[in-house]
Formats: sequence, structure tokens, C-alpha cells
Amino acid sequence: MFTPQGPTARELTVQALSSVEHGYDLLARKFDATPFRTPDPILSAVTDALRPLGPFDAGLDLCCGTGAGLSVLRSLCAGRVTGVDFSAGMLAEARRADPTATLIRADALALPFTPSFDLAVSFGAFGHFLPKDQLTLFRQIHRSLRPGGLLTFPLPAPPPVGSRAYWTLLGFDAVMRVRNAVWRPPFVMYYRTFRLADVRDRLTRTGFTVETRPITSLGRQENGSPRFRLVLARKP
Repeated sequence: MFTPQGPTARELTVQALSSVEHGYDLLARKFDATPFRTPDPILSAVTDALRPLGPFDAGLDLCCGTGAGLSVLRSLCAGRVTGVDFSAGMLAEARRADPTATLIRADALALPFTPSFDLAVSFGAFGHFLPKDQLTLFRQIHRSLRPGGLLTFPLPAPPPVGSRAYWTLLGFDAVMRVRNAVWRPPFVMYYRTFRLADVRDRLTRTGFTVETRPITSLGRQENGSPRFRLVLARKP
């Protein structure tokens, strides 16, 4: 699937019928050969957008997966770079990509950190957190940041209603809901449960001050709105 080096349809099916943790353990060796890895142009655009907001010392990549986002922290942070994920398989791949990073296996809803980071990033992971868990997630990140620390992540614009992308995402989420209703363990991955207005509200309730900025280098939609926005949530 996707590329000759990527997972087969059978491997993706086995992954989808596993828990989130075990599914990513199974997919880890071939993950970077799928479209699920954050593309380099997005990583580069985020790096460029954040550079004027520095300097930063210690950086955290939340749900780091195979380590693609660690390169963003390497470009921006003068101090230590840490990645956290709960899949041992994904962390093993991240270790190959960046042998000098501090990599920790942990649940993002129970982060094992004191306030020690100046910058926290995350790429493509928030669909794994149900709305009821997002306040806990943001509280954990808030607790892990130093005063003045920044949580940031790119957020794509929702596809136009009725477009092919709209129906694709709606159909994917519907299939996942049916799968999780009839099969255990659940595999939490939804594309339509992390909406900007809700996210801004939950970040504010957690204690962050929040702003968004368009990532203009990633283009605009037909209506002129940006395809991606950068969410900037700062701990006062």
C-alpha cells in the first residue's frame, strides 16, 4: 500500500484490529513509507514559522512516533530534545533517526515531567484523543512547560462541505466508530474530533493564552483561507 516499501493491505488490517499501542508497534518499521508520516514541507514550514519566536532551550515532541518532529526541535532548541510516545516500536525507529535524543515511553495523558520544557510540538497525533480526554492532555502539557513555555502544532483547515475530502474523512470516522462499537480493544483515531474552536476553548480553560497564525507557505484554499494554521498556546 502507498509505496512498495509500505505496509500491505493485510498488515494495515491487522493494525486496525489491534489496540492503538500494538497497532503502531506493528506498523513502526514501515510507518515512514506511508502518508501518515508528517510530510517534510509541513515540518519545514512550522520550523520557519517558529524561528522568530525563539530562542528556545529544551524541547518536547509529544507523541513523537518515528521522530519526524524531532528535526523541528533540533533546528530551534539550544538544549536537550525529548520525544515521548507509548509505542515501543515507534520509539525504536525514532532512536534510529535521532540517536542522541532523549526518548521516553509514556502515556501522553500521564506525562512524567516536571516543568522543564520551553517548547512542545506535536504533529498529527491529536486524533488519537477523544474530546473527553483533551482537557487532561492539555493539562499534562501545561504542567510540563516552564513559565512562558509554548505548545504549538499545525492544524489543517476542514475540507469544504460536500467535497471529496469531506466525505472521505466523514466515512473514515464512521467506519472507526462502527469498528470500535463491535471490536475490542478499541483503536482511537478520528479526523473530525479536533476542531479549532473546541481546541482553543480547551486550551484556554487549561490556562494557556492562545493565538493562531496562518502558515502562508503551505498555500490557501479556493476561498482564500489558509490551508494550515499554526496554533500557539503559551503558558503565562
